Amino acid sequence: MSVLKKLLVVDDSQLIHNMYRLVMNRYQGCKISDAMNGLEALDILSKERDFDIILLDINMPVMNGIQFMEKLHKENLYRNIPIIVISTEGREEDTLRALKLGAAGYVVKPFKPHMLHELIEKIMARKKGPAASPVTAGA
Repeated sequence: MSVLKKLLVVDDSQLIHNMYRLVMNRYQGCKISDAMNGLEALDILSKERDFDIILLDINMPVMNGIQFMEKLHKENLYRNIPIIVISTEGREEDTLRALKLGAAGYVVKPFKPHMLHELIEKIMARKKGPAASPVTAGA
């Protein structure tokens, strides 16, 4: 199992943040930072840059996931942080847009925890090796 040390969760639902804390307890000692929208996430990233992965919702107020990724895409400092897009079924156009903006992979809500764990493991393994194409949960 790869070591996940630091995770940024960007989602406008406190319930989802709580759920990720439970799902990520598999990675003992992993520090999880929470942002309720893309703007809050940018603020966190301006202070801390050493996140292993970002879990990103698409539909959020203030700054949505696509706007966040567009902003990140322009910043070379953040290109090394893989982003997993967590999208709702029926929003394939948003997922495709996020992948074009550089998302490392995606998971469709609702998902089973093991699917997210597998995706994180694949991405963390690829971070150590050469760049690869995006991956999906269960693929």
